[in-house]
Amino acid sequence: MQLKSLRIFEAVASTGSFGAAAQRLHTVQSNVTAHIQKLEDELQVQLIERSSSPVHLTPAGHTLLPHAQRLLHTHDQACALFAGSVPPSGCLRIGAMESTAALRLPPLLAQLYQTQPQMDLQLRTGPTGSLLEDLQRGVLDCAFVAGQPPQPRWWGLQVFQEELVLVGPAPLPTLPSPEVLLRTPFLAFRQGCSYRQRIELLLASQGITSARIMEMGTLDAILGCVAAGMGFALMPRALMLTQKARFGIHCTRLPEPLRSQIGVVDTWLVAPQPQGWSPQLRALVQQLQGSAAQQPSGVAVE
Repeated sequence: MQLKSLRIFEAVASTGSFGAAAQRLHTVQSNVTAHIQKLEDELQVQLIERSSSPVHLTPAGHTLLPHAQRLLHTHDQACALFAGSVPPSGCLRIGAMESTAALRLPPLLAQLYQTQPQMDLQLRTGPTGSLLEDLQRGVLDCAFVAGQPPQPRWWGLQVFQEELVLVGPAPLPTLPSPEVLLRTPFLAFRQGCSYRQRIELLLASQGITSARIMEMGTLDAILGCVAAGMGFALMPRALMLTQKARFGIHCTRLPEPLRSQIGVVDTWLVAPQPQGWSPQLRALVQQLQGSAAQQPSGVAVE
């Protein structure tokens, strides 16, 4: 059953004439007749009573009409949505590192919701490795991850830059000695977290090859355990400035050149290539770019 046939059927029903339906749809009457006949053959019923003028629907035609109108309405709505003629609606599935979700996303998502109130936003947090796996499996529409990911076929946009600092339960004027770092555990998210990789790089720079890392499931758990004296953490400085009074923790910036080599992390928005974007994802990218341009900038991640 073709949508074109249903649209012709709906036009005949509303005009009461094959000729008037042809004029409305800018086609010839023989085309209207052929599509109506095709519908009747497919459904094995008579839809139009042709013996009177104007023509009218049979009981079978009256049954089909509301179904045809719903299908045509849904089709027209979908076309308008992807053409940008109506505001985007539906669910946008966003992935983000927990630190990004806590610090960077609330104002961004609040602004997006103000401009696009028809959209539903779904946020999932996790380490970079897990988010990229979810993106690969189609579980997410996009993800905020640390660093430019190595996978091909992704589109990427650098959106934030974070400076990682050493977080401890007491003030630290300088980076602790290798002996202190060796005997003190680090608290981090599970494998796949890019900040955890930076911990290993930091320890390796101090000659420590066997890192003792305790895995925690949430940001609050990590900071709470740091405050209780269980160990150190490596976290974004901007986030720690908002959390240090709440947890009673202290931050120490990494000395150069470690700060530049290890402590600076770019956050990227990663998504499939733009030809596969939903209107909701396009709205998010435009929000990040601060532009209403139809064609997104960014790079193909290779």
